[in-house]
Amino acid sequence: MASDEDLKDEFSIFGVDLEDQDVIDKLKDLCVLYRLDASKISTEWIAFYNTKKTKANLTLNCEVLDQFDRERLNKKTPRTPQVKKKSGPTVYDVNTVQNGIDENEAVELYNAYSGNSTPSTEKMTASQKRQLTPDNPPVKRFTNSVRSPMVPFSPASFSPGITPSKKFSSRSNAGESVAGLGVNDNTVWKGQGHDVHIAYYDPRNAMEPHFKYMFQKLTEKANVLNDMIEDLSEQLRDHHNIEDLSHVALPVQETVTVVGRIGCDSIGKLNAKSVVLEGSQETSAGRCIPVDLTDLQEFSLFPGQIVAMEGINNTGQKFVAKKLHPGVGLPLPDVAVKSESGKLSVMVATGPFTTSDNLAYEPLSDLCKYINRDCPDVCILLGPFVDVKNDQVEKGNCTTTFDELFWMQMKSLSDIADNMGCKFIIVPSYRDVHHDYVYPQPPFDSKHHKQNLSKNLHFMPDPCTLCVDNVVFGITSTDILMQLGAEEISCNIPGSTDRLGRLTQHLLTQRNYYPLCPPADEVNIDYKYFEDKGRIPVTPHILIVPSDLKQFVKDIHGCCCINPGRLSKGQSGGTYCRLTIQTDKLSQSTNSSSVIPHLSAQVLRV
Repeated sequence: MASDEDLKDEFSIFGVDLEDQDVIDKLKDLCVLYRLDASKISTEWIAFYNTKKTKANLTLNCEVLDQFDRERLNKKTPRTPQVKKKSGPTVYDVNTVQNGIDENEAVELYNAYSGNSTPSTEKMTASQKRQLTPDNPPVKRFTNSVRSPMVPFSPASFSPGITPSKKFSSRSNAGESVAGLGVNDNTVWKGQGHDVHIAYYDPRNAMEPHFKYMFQKLTEKANVLNDMIEDLSEQLRDHHNIEDLSHVALPVQETVTVVGRIGCDSIGKLNAKSVVLEGSQETSAGRCIPVDLTDLQEFSLFPGQIVAMEGINNTGQKFVAKKLHPGVGLPLPDVAVKSESGKLSVMVATGPFTTSDNLAYEPLSDLCKYINRDCPDVCILLGPFVDVKNDQVEKGNCTTTFDELFWMQMKSLSDIADNMGCKFIIVPSYRDVHHDYVYPQPPFDSKHHKQNLSKNLHFMPDPCTLCVDNVVFGITSTDILMQLGAEEISCNIPGSTDRLGRLTQHLLTQRNYYPLCPPADEVNIDYKYFEDKGRIPVTPHILIVPSDLKQFVKDIHGCCCINPGRLSKGQSGGTYCRLTIQTDKLSQSTNSSSVIPHLSAQVLRV
């Protein structure tokens, strides 16, 4: 049974504070009734919350939990499908065709063409349901594909909802600090206005705005995945002084060490009984073997993770793991900053930059006011800028094209950049409806835009590793933390309450921005480009990993990891981050290359 502390910890990850004891008691009753732990019921609540359009009325109380029980938890019990009797053929026209489409059948048909053979939960037995992954939600880019009833053509039918959001304008917590690191009363956030140099840390990270993607061959993909195992196995062997690596499926009667990629033996979610290890072509000829984790005291695993295990394989049919070697991150880069630069002031914000009910971009307008107030040297903006999940975008209620809408916002930022001398780093997102839907994602192409934009606008790909006055920033706009958290399994991890820090650490020890394999349904990885563009070439001084999970600023092995949150959440305001680094003191630090002793960072509500 879930305890009060477990429930508070799990719900706090999603930014929900449990204070009412009646609500906690009700949640504990639901856990007992449906045999859920604190982690499961919190994810079920977030899934239920995100399906509701009127989220403003879903305050977590006992009445809403009753609704949550009826509409979410109670429906997860298996039901006998009813067979509908067909009375005869029905003729539909363009206005009534949507009435004759069965949504479940349409999703199953789409999944069949996309290679997703996950059966519907309506037809599963209870035992099957525990072994299979939940049905994948429909891809946002293909929702609302059914034609709506005919509407007379008029300019009013295509006008965007530019009515200001009442919930955003009535917020009372603007400027409130929700997370911080190294902040004190003497912290000065205002920049000094000096010329900042921005460049790629590794030239291989650079990407052209246009390239042919998704033309990868299966052999190329297999070679890239195999190279990732071999590269990291060499680093693990050197770091842990492993004499020799054994074949993962070779029967031996003594303890050996193997390296491979974690996978799942079925189409279901990974669990402690379904773990398999895939070896490299060089040491194991690409063979896979089931792994017994019973003897491991602690572990944290996810699909795609490359690990080194020590154990016994007596029969060649199962590897019994005795020890799991910890992952190894890359060293921090040396800092050689000119002392006269003094200080580097940076502001970070992640889209959506407008509330979900309109395209007025009120949060972006307020962010610009904060930029004018603090005068940062660099402002890092991560997409989505034109969010595919926005209500007006989904309905097509826009007087301009999505591309024009984006460049209108860039023009306003360009004016600020010229007036203040602030440099902007613009990074796209896979949720940008007007941009290439691939990962790694190319930068926005400003050369074909008619208006002249400021040279202080730097368009970068996702992901990217940049040097900003020799301070190294690792940046990705993909919500890898949420996707990792949905797939990871763990047991008896020290400091397990800091789950967000553990998920972030996986990126550093796996040395790439998206270590999950296979990827989430909404992420289309082109491994041909991922080999050079998706890897982390060095542990950055500052790693920016935006997520829908709780905002944080953490010190992880000398790397300052930041989740700034999103600038808007539904119809309400979100958060952004500001930080300042005393660059004139960095070159004086001889014991460490970390910038954290000379850094102050703060996450604020917009």
